[in-house]
Amino acid sequence: MVGNVALLTNSVVGQQANLQITRHGSDWYYTVCSVMGATTLIIMGTAFMKPQTHRMFHYIAAGTTAIATVAYFAMGSNLGQVPIQAEFIRPRSRWVHAAGTREVFYARYIDWTLTTPLLLLLLLLCAGVPTPTILITLLADVFMIVCGLLGALTQTRFKWGFWTFGMASLFFIAYQLLVVARRRASRLGGDPKKTFMACGSWLLLLWFLYPIAWGLSEGGNVLHPDSEAIFYGVLDIMSKPVFIALLLWGLRKTSPSQLGRHIREPDEVGDKHYGNGTLPSNMSGSTAAGHPGAGP
Repeated sequence: MVGNVALLTNSVVGQQANLQITRHGSDWYYTVCSVMGATTLIIMGTAFMKPQTHRMFHYIAAGTTAIATVAYFAMGSNLGQVPIQAEFIRPRSRWVHAAGTREVFYARYIDWTLTTPLLLLLLLLCAGVPTPTILITLLADVFMIVCGLLGALTQTRFKWGFWTFGMASLFFIAYQLLVVARRRASRLGGDPKKTFMACGSWLLLLWFLYPIAWGLSEGGNVLHPDSEAIFYGVLDIMSKPVFIALLLWGLRKTSPSQLGRHIREPDEVGDKHYGNGTLPSNMSGSTAAGHPGAGP
């Protein structure tokens, strides 16, 4: 039995770092890929059991895990990575040794750039936050991830400047959730409030662990890429499938209209025009081609 040969097969793709994942890390990435993929199928299956107007949270959640599935497939295949000269060379370390270059998965940051705003969107919609507040919070999130990527790709100590910018953005996001969104959720009460309080606290706790993982991995070159894979993988599972399961379960009896989101039924527009037995003006005889006021 051959087993996992992804690293060997893709070793000719692009430049390879001195310090990169082993077969164990690849196997773990594929495991997380399977978890994300299975979660996507389950979410879509439950979405089709809901009325079309009640699928908003399911579709956003499924999009989140679907993107993560592709990203973890790429990382398990040792693709979507680039070797970067490590700032800290640790010859006495039994984990990273004296490796000069360390692989950085930009595929992970593409994943986060797309999925973390979706996770925030789920929370903010749950709290009934107005659209302008949602937009500035999502923008801050994208800014945070871009700073993390720039820092990971920087070979000098200036990477910690990007880390600081990212942390400032994370604290802004925390303020938006703990103060602004919490106030809105409290006004809603009931299941939305309970779900937001539980899921918001859970997500924030996990997100403050990511900078630590970054500091030990791409930043400080302390952990081996296999250990990095486990650290990030566990965090992603807890902040995506587990978080989504908690949120969807908490909102299972809540309609979008209760959260201030009024979504029309698919046939509602048609009923509005045809319910009185008359045709819309643009389809009536007054707009026929022979009418003097008709356009070309």
